[in-house]
Amino acid sequence: MRWTRRGWRVTEVEALPGFRLRVALADGLTGTVDMSRMVHSPKAGVFAALADASLFAQVTLDYGAVAWPGELDLAPDAIYAAIQEHREWLL
Repeated sequence: MRWTRRGWRVTEVEALPGFRLRVALADGLTGTVDMSRMVHSPKAGVFAALADASLFAQVTLDYGAVAWPGELDLAPDAIYAAIQEHREWLL
């Protein structure tokens, strides 16, 4: 399946229990992003802040990208590629 930049834009995001996200993309593709291992990893870097469940729950969309306060975001093209292949992105 060939996709375009418009197709990989995230149109909906919802925080789920366990540091997971439900996402919907512009072309209708849906899936989950599992950040549970990453936010608790010693290599989490700036994403370690998201181990605070109340901050994680503040997820929003910023021009088609998944974002949190503090200028944290996930690349929508990476989300799209992983969900297209596996229906889930494990970080």
